[in-house]
Amino acid sequence: MSEISLKLQIQNLKKHNARLLRIARDAKSKLSAALDGTGLCLWQLDIPSGKLIIYNRRWGAMLGYQPKALSARFDVWREHLHPEDKQRVLDAFYSHLEGKAPYYEALHRMLHSNGTVTWVLDRGRVSEWDADGRPLKVTGTHIDMTKEKQYEEQLSQLANHDPLTGLANRHALLKHFSRMQQDEAMCVAFIDLDDFKAVNDRFGHRCGDELLIQLSQRLREACPPESVVGRLGGDEFVLLLPFSLNSLLVWSTAHNCLRAALTPFELASGTASVGASIGINEVQAEDDFSAALLRADISMYQIKHTGKNGAAIGQTLISLSNEDSALDAVARHEVANRRL
Repeated sequence: MSEISLKLQIQNLKKHNARLLRIARDAKSKLSAALDGTGLCLWQLDIPSGKLIIYNRRWGAMLGYQPKALSARFDVWREHLHPEDKQRVLDAFYSHLEGKAPYYEALHRMLHSNGTVTWVLDRGRVSEWDADGRPLKVTGTHIDMTKEKQYEEQLSQLANHDPLTGLANRHALLKHFSRMQQDEAMCVAFIDLDDFKAVNDRFGHRCGDELLIQLSQRLREACPPESVVGRLGGDEFVLLLPFSLNSLLVWSTAHNCLRAALTPFELASGTASVGASIGINEVQAEDDFSAALLRADISMYQIKHTGKNGAAIGQTLISLSNEDSALDAVARHEVANRRL
């Protein structure tokens, strides 16, 4: 073969190689664009070296890092796993490597560079083995699921919380009631505001909503931490109290809630005052939520019929129209319990 002919072949090979490199770069660019458009990150782990090959830049971006700012290595990925999810994720990964699972899959959290959390759906499968059948490479995908998880949490919030006040709604109260009924004792308190309509008539419904929001916060603060505070709608509130009717905590909670309602509210259009009628009764073993709520409602109407602004705890009535008498009632109840 002549020297000229050999040079021509070499030139042709170089052109062909350059063409193949252009095709490869173009394919890689199109693949990255397609993957980025779906929020998908394609990766491959070389197990012996721990090196991660990231086929597009989503992996670092979803954790808040610029390209090449985050080294693509297995130990770096492991360090960014959320502490509460870390062991579960690693167990799933090694379970696949050991042949105990057909593939690796985990929905988990990773730590973002700004301190927030990124939810990731992680999938992978061994794609190459050595001569002895040991896994050499794992190929898989990361999908950023943060928006989906946020949407899921928003749906849960809407399903279980009152949209105005953020308190538990009826659906959530039913679930809490079923859970708490398994304890030794529980009381249900029904709270109906007094003279709330006058606030709406005088200041408007927007200020009425503002009052309900402020009252909701006051009720949270007035109740023991293990209690559940809910709103049925309008100006009706419900408390689930994990105590017996004779517990001092039930009496002090009733007093605190009355004071929370009777303390004037500073609204955008002025100062407003309301009252509250509260009925509290103990849940019986055979009660469902409706039956327990009805018993508390009947107790509440004892207050409505005797002048409002008070609490009926079983058959005992206390009032905050004279705060000293209400405090005396709580004190007498405490002394009686001590004697028992």
